[in-house]
Amino acid sequence: MPGPSPGHDQQEREERKVLGGFLALLSAATFAFETATARRGVLTATVAQALAITVPLGVPIFFLVAAAFGSLGTILAFSTEAIVYLALAGVLHFVWGRYCNYRASKAMGANLVAPVQQSNMLVTLALAIWILGEHLNPLRVLGIGLVILGPALTYDRKRRKAADTIAGAPIQIDAHKVFRPNYAEGYLFALLSSTGYGISPVLVRLALEHRGLDSSLGAGLISYVAATVAFALILLLPGQWRHVRALNPGAAKWFAISGVCVCFAQMLRYMALALAPVSVVTPIQRLSLVFRLYFSRIINPDHEVFGGRIIAATVVSLVGALALSASTELVQSVLPLPDWAKTFLNWQWP
Repeated sequence: MPGPSPGHDQQEREERKVLGGFLALLSAATFAFETATARRGVLTATVAQALAITVPLGVPIFFLVAAAFGSLGTILAFSTEAIVYLALAGVLHFVWGRYCNYRASKAMGANLVAPVQQSNMLVTLALAIWILGEHLNPLRVLGIGLVILGPALTYDRKRRKAADTIAGAPIQIDAHKVFRPNYAEGYLFALLSSTGYGISPVLVRLALEHRGLDSSLGAGLISYVAATVAFALILLLPGQWRHVRALNPGAAKWFAISGVCVCFAQMLRYMALALAPVSVVTPIQRLSLVFRLYFSRIINPDHEVFGGRIIAATVVSLVGALALSASTELVQSVLPLPDWAKTFLNWQWP
């Protein structure tokens, strides 16, 4: 029997790409909620205590979900090289990146961390082009620009003054109720987190290329096991285990919520990377930088710095996400474009 036609294969690839973009969008929203809950926890606890709950919690959750969907067997199908990629991705993302992210969030709040962490997208896209052989086209360039611009619009350059004023007159404030960000520490660790968050998607894509959604669950389990083992080695250092056990119940509740949310966000992320290129998934996930502003307003209204233009940022970012998810073939089939426009849309780099 004749095999599938080239047109059918192309259509299937485009459908996988669109589904991958949608899963990446869901992942972005879940990540935003997780960030807000983790921020609430680190108000009264340390970053090490946060990792002690959120990292190991991923192992049983991924195991149960993979078992429920019959995906445990896919682990045996991974090559040694793929397992190494997934293990490195887990350590870089779940331990190094998450530690730096929590540290930055504790220092200056999740909202101020958001614009700085956009730099991880530049790392990911550069590696995707260099290692994975992916390409940029005009739609992706436009989408990347808009997704970068959207969160940037939310950034408020005016720092809070030490004393609030009403009609120009200083008023007395409760120091315990006013959040004063530590910009130096926050910016440093936000940039450091970008290295882990930027490299890990490329490693995951290398391991999951030409595999289906079922393999993504097994891949996530491998990454979480590797991250848990790495963090367990850290707990062997003097005083670390005793410090972790001193976690107060209130913070533990928020970390538990954060840990569950981040697991499902990672599942969606791994599924998206199994279906769509890194240069599509990663920029769409940047929408979490906009979503987190809304969740922060609900969960941490007194412990964040809020800026304006949130609606404009959301609209710009969503348009960028649509541009990233759309294919040039789809645009050309819907819009009556002249030949020069079609030639422009079909441009690729490198």
